[in-house]
Amino acid sequence: MRIAVTGSIATDHLMSFPGKFTDQLMPDQLDRVSLSFLVDELKIRRGGIAANICFAMGSLGKASFLVGSVGDDFADYRSWLERHHVDTGSVRVSQLHHTARFLCTTDQDQNQIATFYAGAMSEAREIELQPVADRVGGLDLVVVSPNDPEAMLRHTDECRTRGIPFAADPSQQLARMDGADVRRLIDGAAYLFTNEYERALCEEKTGWSGEEILDRVGIRLTTLGAKGVAIDRKGEEGVHVPAAPVTEVADPTGVGDAFRGGFLTATAWGLPLERAAQVGNVIAAYGLEAAGPQEYTLGKRAFLDRLATVYGSESAAEVDSHLTCPNP
Repeated sequence: MRIAVTGSIATDHLMSFPGKFTDQLMPDQLDRVSLSFLVDELKIRRGGIAANICFAMGSLGKASFLVGSVGDDFADYRSWLERHHVDTGSVRVSQLHHTARFLCTTDQDQNQIATFYAGAMSEAREIELQPVADRVGGLDLVVVSPNDPEAMLRHTDECRTRGIPFAADPSQQLARMDGADVRRLIDGAAYLFTNEYERALCEEKTGWSGEEILDRVGIRLTTLGAKGVAIDRKGEEGVHVPAAPVTEVADPTGVGDAFRGGFLTATAWGLPLERAAQVGNVIAAYGLEAAGPQEYTLGKRAFLDRLATVYGSESAAEVDSHLTCPNP
């Protein structure tokens, strides 16, 4: 199964605030907020949602095709991704802008305040998917993750026109898009990924109820943080898959991307939805324990042991025949 992942490719600047954001907010002054948070540390990591998803897939041994736009400062990052089984042959290099930057501050309750500079990502709207498909011998699924909004719409339109199944992952861009664009983005998706808040926002912006959205998408996945993930399909009873326990939370950035990479990989292996969500939850736990969205390392035996501990030996046995982590 050939999967192209479109979306942001960025450098993450991750900062930690030792207090709580909520303690600094004055309810009667919210219309004139002016705050500065003194942070304890700064970490610069590789990131971007599409790149994070591809990294997760590569960590499980599944090759993917990264599609996005970067600056001419991408050489080292490209080398890193290719060493982790990510095909970067369809990444566009801008002659004008730097690779995108994500600046995020996390407080002690794991709340986040973030800013995203698009940079070269704004040129992703120039990317056509057909040349990608021609280069790799066809595409079985295109993931449309947060990106330049015009690029996201272009990709979903092209997928519908060419009959390529696609997964809609609007995430942070829901706040920027109007209702017509959100409807255009998700209508006809094989998969729709959101978290709980984005699920409600998606319904509010589209004007569609949850049932009406299920009429328009194949499978709806809602990540629930520490509660796991909910899977819904039209005419079927919903499935809840509990989260994998975490030893210690290091950084929540990119955890949802890790889940998507795990879920998509297991789906490509032909595993059922519940099993795919279990794989996604376990790799998400690895991501949550790492200080950055691409800082975890998977070993096959450790991954299977963790999967068996949380979801049972049958689950681990089924995944074992497919898992090809680079590390033993």
